[in-house]
Amino acid sequence: MARWLDEWHPDDETFWETSGKRIARRNLIFSIFAEHLGFTVWTLWSIVAAQLGAYDFSTDQLFWLVALPNLIGAVLRVPYTFGPARFGGRDFTTVSALLLLVPAVLLGVAVSDPGTPYWMFLVIAALAGVGGGNFASSMANITHFYPRSKQGVALGLNAAGGNIGVSSVQLVMPLVIGGFGLAAAGWFWVPLVVLAAACAWFFMDNLTSARANSREQLAVAGRAQTWIMSFLYIGTFGSFIGYSTAFPLLSKSLFPGSPWAAVAFAGPLAGSLIRPVGGWLADRLGGAPVTLWNFAAMGAGVVLVWLGSLSGAFWLFFLAFLTLFVTAGIGNGSTYRMIPAIFQAQAVAERGESEETLLHGKRQAAAAIGIISAVGALGGFLINRAFGMSFAATGGPATAFAAFGVFYLACFALTWGCYVRTVGVSRVAGLAHARV
Repeated sequence: MARWLDEWHPDDETFWETSGKRIARRNLIFSIFAEHLGFTVWTLWSIVAAQLGAYDFSTDQLFWLVALPNLIGAVLRVPYTFGPARFGGRDFTTVSALLLLVPAVLLGVAVSDPGTPYWMFLVIAALAGVGGGNFASSMANITHFYPRSKQGVALGLNAAGGNIGVSSVQLVMPLVIGGFGLAAAGWFWVPLVVLAAACAWFFMDNLTSARANSREQLAVAGRAQTWIMSFLYIGTFGSFIGYSTAFPLLSKSLFPGSPWAAVAFAGPLAGSLIRPVGGWLADRLGGAPVTLWNFAAMGAGVVLVWLGSLSGAFWLFFLAFLTLFVTAGIGNGSTYRMIPAIFQAQAVAERGESEETLLHGKRQAAAAIGIISAVGALGGFLINRAFGMSFAATGGPATAFAAFGVFYLACFALTWGCYVRTVGVSRVAGLAHARV
C-alpha cells in the first residue's frame, strides 16, 4: 500500500522545523542509497571493459562498451523524470532499484562463458543504462522535499551520494575481480540492490503535491533556459561521467603496466565529494559566476591533462586528471543549483509570489531536471566515443582533448552571455533573473 503525504509545505518555516525537516532528511538518505547503486551498475563497465583481456576486442570496441551505458542512461533520464510525479517517489524508487538486478545478473552470467559474443556484451552494457536513469528520478523527487533556501545543498548531497557510486565501483571492483573472478563484478551488487529497494519501500514517501500531468511537465521543453542549461550540463556532469568511465581504459592504453586500477576511484571520489561545495558556493555567490569561472578552470585542466599524456609519467597524468574531476564536480553543483532558481524565478515573474507559484516552479524545475540531466549525460557517451575515435584515427587521445577544450570555451561564452552579462546575480538567490 503506497504511503502518500497530502500536506507538504517546506517553505513554511514552522512546518519545516516541526516535521518537514525530519521527513525530508529520511527521504534524502534512502534516495542517496538507491541512486548510489544506480551509479555503480551504470558505470560498472568502466572497470569490466578494462578487464576483458581474455576476449579479442579492439580499443575502439572496448570504448563502445564503456560508452553505450552512458547513451542509454541519458535517454532513460527523460521518462524516469516523470516517474515520481506519476507513480510517487517512494514507489518509483523501489521499482527502478529492482531493475538494476537485470544487468548485474546478466553480466555475471556472460563473463562466465569465454564464448560470449561481442554483441551480447553490447546488449548487457546497454541494459546497464537503467542505472543512469535513476539520477533524474531521484533529483526530481528530492527537489519537492526541500525549501528554496536549502535546495542547493540538498540536491548537491543527493547527487554527490549517487556520483560516489562511480568511485565505489572503481575502488571495490578491482579487488572483487582479483579475488573472485570477473563474474563477481555482477553478482556482488545483487544483495545491495535488493536492500536498497526494500529501504525505499519501507522508509520513503510519496508526495501528493509533487503529482503533475505529463503536459504540464513537458511544457519546459519549450523554454529556452532548458536547452541552455542542458548544453552547460554536458560540460559539467557530462565531463564527470565521461572522464570517470574513460579513465581506467584510457590509462591502461596510454600507460600499460601502470597502477591505474589502484587509483581509478580517486578522481570520481574527489569530483563527487566536491559537488556539494559547488552547490554551497552557488547558494552564496550565485550559480552563474561560479559556473562561469569553473569552465575556465576546466579548459585549463584539459591542457594540463594533454601535457600529462605526453610526459610519459603516469603520476603526472593522474594528478592533472584530478583537476578535471574536481572542477567537473564543482560545476555539477553550481549548474544544478541554477535549475530550480531559474524556473522558480520565472514562475514568480509570470504569476507573482505565492505558495502555489513556488509549487509550480518546483514542478517545472523537476521536469527540466529530466531533460537537462538526460542531455548532460550524453557527454559521457560523447567523451568515450571521442577517445575511441581519436585512438582509431591517430593512435592517441590528443584530438579528443582539443575538442573538449573548444567545448569548454563555448560553455564559458554561453554562461557569460546568458547569465552574467545581462544582470547581476544577486537579484535572485543563486542566479540572475532568467532571460527566456
